Amino acid sequence: MTSSRSAALFERAQKLIPGGVNSPVRAFRAVGGTPRFVQRAQGAYFWDADGRRYIDYIGSWGPMILGHGHPAVLEAVQKAMLDGFSYGAPTEREVEMAEEIVKLVPSIEMVRLVSSGTEATMSVIRLARGATGRSKIIKFEGCYHGHSDALLVKAGSGLATFGSPTSAGVPPEVVQHTLVLEYNHLAQLEEAFSLHGREIACLMIEPICGNMNFVRASVPFIQRCRELCTQYGALLVFDEVMTGFRVALGGAQSIYALSIPGFKPDLTALGKVIGGGMPMAAFGGTRAVMEQLAPLGGVYQAGTLSGNPIATACGLATLREIQKPGFYAALAERTRSLATGLTQAASQAGVPFCADSEGGMFGFFLLDALPQNYAQVMKTDSPAFNRFFHAMLDSGVYYAPALYEAGFVSAAHTAGDIAATVAAAAQFFAQLPAQTRA
Repeated sequence: MTSSRSAALFERAQKLIPGGVNSPVRAFRAVGGTPRFVQRAQGAYFWDADGRRYIDYIGSWGPMILGHGHPAVLEAVQKAMLDGFSYGAPTEREVEMAEEIVKLVPSIEMVRLVSSGTEATMSVIRLARGATGRSKIIKFEGCYHGHSDALLVKAGSGLATFGSPTSAGVPPEVVQHTLVLEYNHLAQLEEAFSLHGREIACLMIEPICGNMNFVRASVPFIQRCRELCTQYGALLVFDEVMTGFRVALGGAQSIYALSIPGFKPDLTALGKVIGGGMPMAAFGGTRAVMEQLAPLGGVYQAGTLSGNPIATACGLATLREIQKPGFYAALAERTRSLATGLTQAASQAGVPFCADSEGGMFGFFLLDALPQNYAQVMKTDSPAFNRFFHAMLDSGVYYAPALYEAGFVSAAHTAGDIAATVAAAAQFFAQLPAQTRA
């Protein structure tokens, strides 16, 4: 049932804001219906404009790993606000934030703070090109690296939702140096380097892709990416805007390092969790590459609000909480229990379904087996997902309003929240028409 207050707000918004939203996937165009306008949030929940509570599995698209309104984070932000909102000059907390990131991510020796994931990935591409003196970059279909022109080519996430593989307003000459390959396709990767290896500045990849729901890069694929980049002098860039500090304390790269001895990317883009809900992101890597940035080197990058004192206070408080003993073990167990519960509920009803998770990030598909690339993701039954989304919404459970987006569990989610979610899903699966089942 549509929230009347949300409907009224959406009507007002559409007269003033394109599509009524300030980020496309929020518009519910993929699933239909009226987006819920949020009034407030606390812990694992948010309340819409009519006061209805939802169990929140988007968590601001990943940042709220502690849940909404964590006391330690609130205290840090409130204290920082009293000292001023923005200075346009360096602060001690920027140094502290850099120290925390470098301590927790072994591949990062130096780091630059920025304000958004898009800014981080855009800047890291410029840095890679400047450091190597090359133009071409490799990305993978289904990986979304923000909305900068050079990377907005056959992207997933919001663009996939609207059935458009590229964006209007991006001239062909801007993306002529962007090579788009199939995720997890080793032969194609080998061919690309064989043909263009000495022209490639970097290969950028989401190691666990959260913008075609939840798809892992295989260990052999990541290992070959590392080997080829090293062989041809290209830089390996991990886009961990979503996975950084979300799937593990050291990010996804720490998970791959368990299987690939000595594994490290050359550059990493971070965001979401490091801001704790505030607009903050970062990119970092080896000292030799990072020193190519202005004012030390010739690669220019700047930002008025970079290292904002309120954002750094929020991010630092978040990073310190997630380092407490047992945090990730408990978070991963809670997330696995959701993925397992949903899978069992679907199986009992004979519905094709599969799910996966890592740390506090998860994804599911109305398919018999986990997909390995974008083309396989696209085989998901979209109408069935839309019905599932609205059934869950009616039950007070908020998933991403598009089947191409990963979900997120926070430390604030309880066993009761998971049980209620699984029960609502089981009820939906049991009511599906027989022809939609396996």
